[in-house]
Amino acid sequence: MRKKRSVVGMFRVGIVGCGGIAQVHAAVLSRIEETRLAACADIVPQRAAALAEKYGCRAYASMEEMLSGERLDAVHLCTPHFLHAPMTALAAERGIAVLTEKPPVISRAQWAQMEAAAAKAPVGVCFQNRYNLNVAEARRLIAGGQYGPVRGARAFVTWSRGVPYYADSPWRGAWSSEGGSALINQAIHTLDLLVLLLGSPGGAETRMANHHLKGVIETEDTVEARLILGGKPALFYASTAYAADAPVLLEVQLEKAALRLEEGELAIRTAAGVERRRFEAPQPLGKDYWGNGHLPCIQDFYRCLKTGAPFMNRLEAVRDTALLVLDMYEQGRKSLA
Repeated sequence: MRKKRSVVGMFRVGIVGCGGIAQVHAAVLSRIEETRLAACADIVPQRAAALAEKYGCRAYASMEEMLSGERLDAVHLCTPHFLHAPMTALAAERGIAVLTEKPPVISRAQWAQMEAAAAKAPVGVCFQNRYNLNVAEARRLIAGGQYGPVRGARAFVTWSRGVPYYADSPWRGAWSSEGGSALINQAIHTLDLLVLLLGSPGGAETRMANHHLKGVIETEDTVEARLILGGKPALFYASTAYAADAPVLLEVQLEKAALRLEEGELAIRTAAGVERRRFEAPQPLGKDYWGNGHLPCIQDFYRCLKTGAPFMNRLEAVRDTALLVLDMYEQGRKSLA
């Protein structure tokens, strides 16, 4: 990530979109000494006013109004999916760094727009689960080679999303605004971890279905796929048709061991038995199944802005995940039709 400023001082930050995930971003920013939440914007005035009152910043009715009224170093995008790319472009034109919530894009045209923006200002994506401590340990063990090479992986995401979830936010469940559902919204973090742990995509066979939301959404509630990542097979299943938000399960099969990640634990299964490693981590901000990586992810974003170090979640570093999602939808939508 390119260096944003040459002098030490506060980063003045704005948040666009003041819904649930914005509360997490605002809480994290309040814990970082070098950031100050200066402004927030939402098309629903009450939401912006409530966030502004809580954190002592100014409220605006739109991103454009906020950028015109404030001198900002960075903006956080906590808006519906289809707005991430155009809003990133709007900020980048002014040289303002962007940290956007997932997904970065919902189309290939938007990916081109994002790449153009990243050439003008630093752009990062909030794939916070990359910062989970058990993920870091799994990466270390895989890279170390003590259990041999990777043979494959599997991942399961079984959560619950019903009619009220979509009724409360009408942009969800539509191809034009959400870009999909179970995969691009709920399961994209797990897919990203598979890419991070195994390597670049080399192929995908994907099927999608709508099992319990027919007539409610036009997108999928379930996706299953066989992927080739880093030259190895990975099985992937995600559904929002379950009865609860169950813990995500991700397992990497090595030659001499299986590494299983679930909640804050890493279990190492070998011929000698199972070793379980628990990692102390801060309590999650927001819903527990969002993971506990928002704080270290956002802290690292500003550390990289300050020092010029490459951000782990810079746009080019999430390219494989973003384009794999688009590939999977191009295949899966055919089975959904």
